[in-house]
Amino acid sequence: MVVFSFGAFVLLGRGPEPCFLRDWELQVHFKIHGQGKKNLHGDGLAIWYTKDRMQPGPVFGNMDKFVGLGVFVDTYPNEEKQQERVFPYISAMVNNGSLSYDHERDGRPTELGGCTAIVRNLHYDTFLVIRYVKRHLTIMMDIDGKHEWRDCIEVPGVRLPRGYYFGTSSITGDLSDNHDVISLKLFELTVERTPEEEKLHRDVFLPSVDNMKLPEMTAPLPPLSGLALFLIVFFSLVFSVFAIVIGLILYNKWQDQSRKRFY
Repeated sequence: MVVFSFGAFVLLGRGPEPCFLRDWELQVHFKIHGQGKKNLHGDGLAIWYTKDRMQPGPVFGNMDKFVGLGVFVDTYPNEEKQQERVFPYISAMVNNGSLSYDHERDGRPTELGGCTAIVRNLHYDTFLVIRYVKRHLTIMMDIDGKHEWRDCIEVPGVRLPRGYYFGTSSITGDLSDNHDVISLKLFELTVERTPEEEKLHRDVFLPSVDNMKLPEMTAPLPPLSGLALFLIVFFSLVFSVFAIVIGLILYNKWQDQSRKRFY
């Protein structure tokens, strides 16, 4: 069990090992509490699954233009005249490194979905679960003290590479709260796949979401295998030798023709 306590300013935590699971579930036990009343508190906490280890920055304590998945428990409405949302609010964002989180609009331009989650100053445990199965992202919460999961976000077609890092972070300003991450529990999920699904669910190099246009980023080319490298070198040498032989033949013919013209 790992415990982080996030108070004023920025604190963050990052697991030391990358996750290579294909299908997984992360359960987060957390508590948000403080002395602020009504909307005089903030700002929130985030749970991450990202390519890079934690780097301090403006997005709930982490870097902007991250690569991976961010799930935000936002407790303060920055956008004036909020009508569709009631805060605290949970949202999710997938980024390939090209997008910035819009604080002034509480991340609305880039969110995959969200829901209201009244989680401040509760006298019972609060939980969040992030489940990733067959490129299907589901986020549920248990915040009513009933020990029942309630749906929050469900997005199909989410493509997350393996080998990323889980982590948590938080940021507060003049209006502060305590953000306690009591535990992070990661579970591997066993899922059967048909041969067609195996082909469809191959590893990806950059995060993406089906039917959602992200600005294009150049994906790194996969490293060449030893056999592929050998074949490239072998055929390059064969081509070089062939070119030299053809060159010598042509050169000898040219010399013969030159001698005949001389005599």
